[in-house]
Amino acid sequence: MSDDPSRFLPLKPAHYLILLSLAEADLHGYGIKKEVERRTDGRVRLGAGSLYRSLGQLEEWGLVAESTWRPPETLDDDRRRYLALTTRGRAVAAAETERLARLVAGARASGLTP
Repeated sequence: MSDDPSRFLPLKPAHYLILLSLAEADLHGYGIKKEVERRTDGRVRLGAGSLYRSLGQLEEWGLVAESTWRPPETLDDDRRRYLALTTRGRAVAAAETERLARLVAGARASGLTP
């Protein structure tokens, strides 16, 4: 599979938000769901089907992978599967961020945003 991040662009909003949620820490599915809600001030709420379908695609593309990290045993649940952003995933998230920044710059130049 090509390592050119642009081949994955543009990302679906849910995919981008999931990658962003994993940029700072490895998380399990519910943790990702809550982090997406936090980052969007509750404007985006991923349902279980959408979340796990998106995670499957991101994993298939090599953008996320199962993490070996586990929280302390007293805080852990063996049923949880933690995911991590891969090197490729980080590059794709950065490329999408740059693409979106160019779009916003164009909107500002057109007087559409303050």
